[in-house]
Amino acid sequence: MEKISWNTIEYLHTEKTTDWYWIVGIITLSIALISIILNNIIFAILIVVSSFTLSLFASRKPEIINIEMNNSAVLVSKERHAYKDIESFWVETRDFNPRVLLKSKKMFMPFIVILIDDIEPEEVQTFLSKHLPEEEHSEPLLEKLLLYFGF
Repeated sequence: MEKISWNTIEYLHTEKTTDWYWIVGIITLSIALISIILNNIIFAILIVVSSFTLSLFASRKPEIINIEMNNSAVLVSKERHAYKDIESFWVETRDFNPRVLLKSKKMFMPFIVILIDDIEPEEVQTFLSKHLPEEEHSEPLLEKLLLYFGF
């Protein structure tokens, strides 16, 4: 087997209610007002712009992306992650959404999380074990928090 590929969604998406947007708006205004009271106008502007951007991204539907694993790299859509830049992998199957966790050697992107659809997780695990060491990883805390808050 020289390569495996499948299509999956970019990320898990949860529909946001109007209450979610109200909560984000109230928190944003509160932090912005506190910043203005403390004479930090630039931080208040940064908070408002960041919150607006966050809300736009949170309402965006995930795209269908193509995942390909070949003998030299993992391709996630158009991004190429060479095996030499990846320390290890873990195929997480305990949740209802199986996924691959790739531990990268890059400082600013320590984990690459890929959802598994249309293919058996065991097949992915068998293929990756030929190229990378298998080491149990858990999802980064930030990713867990983002999923918990509905991002």
